[in-house]
Amino acid sequence: MRRHLSMLVTGTAAAVIGVLVAASSAQVNAGPSDPAARPVNLLSADPNAIAQAPALGPLPDVPPDASTSLDLRAKEATSEAAQDGADISFTLLDRTTGRVLKGGDDAPFPVASVSKLFIADDLLLQVAKGQRQLTTDEQQSFDAMLRSSDDSAAEVFWGEGGGSAIISRVTARYGLTSTSVPYDGNWWNTMSTTADLVRYYDMLLDGAGGLPASQASVILGDLSASTPTGVDGYPQRFGIPDGLFAEPVAVKQGWMCCWNGGNWLHMSTGVIGPDRRFVLAMASLQPVDDATARNTMTQAVKTMFPSGRI
Repeated sequence: MRRHLSMLVTGTAAAVIGVLVAASSAQVNAGPSDPAARPVNLLSADPNAIAQAPALGPLPDVPPDASTSLDLRAKEATSEAAQDGADISFTLLDRTTGRVLKGGDDAPFPVASVSKLFIADDLLLQVAKGQRQLTTDEQQSFDAMLRSSDDSAAEVFWGEGGGSAIISRVTARYGLTSTSVPYDGNWWNTMSTTADLVRYYDMLLDGAGGLPASQASVILGDLSASTPTGVDGYPQRFGIPDGLFAEPVAVKQGWMCCWNGGNWLHMSTGVIGPDRRFVLAMASLQPVDDATARNTMTQAVKTMFPSGRI
């Protein structure tokens, strides 16, 4: 399903900031579309939050040239995308070292079906508290919502959970200060940033957002089983899955048409690695056809990680 965005937001090509990560060591239905802008900004000093990377200096557990090389490749990726008219923004977290690599501005954008993560989280917390149960049919719909980005399932769960109140509850639990309820009450227009999305995943993994591990594993299991195409037939392997082809990944993808008449917004978010050490959220805005826009995002990831691994 492709809904058209009605509000214009501009962005500038992302410039990569900071250093990152260890050199060792993943959907959304195009949610209906609308306003907003571009990612990225980084997080608080809360101990459960993502640590801010130092401005300069190599990581203590990797050779000096490793972080520098990644930094240069990230700059190359965003530069190449900009030459093709794409604005790439991202946040990448190493959960072991707390180091972060980021690029882009700090403006929130509509996250389309990535908001299905929040719908799922809120619903499973109710289940964990014994406030409701999922029937066999509801569990199948839940899985389809995350694996194949089923909009119909999201609509049902969104309405039953109180609509925008879901976003308010999740942002309060996870401290997502740059995430806000949709301006029009539609889940696909939930606003967020790549930094907040990375924070969400990180806290989901360590339980700091309040969802029990048994329920978090349901979400992560579905994301690990994401299907090649969505319920509507849209390809979902762009960005992280095809870019980090040599890593096990758990992903929630997103896409929207049409930004300002002819621009595609794509998002690739998820957890990477056998030990789920890395979290990446990337967004791309490009005034081209959908296939070209998907390829641009995938190429950006491949430029950053040419071996298919982080």
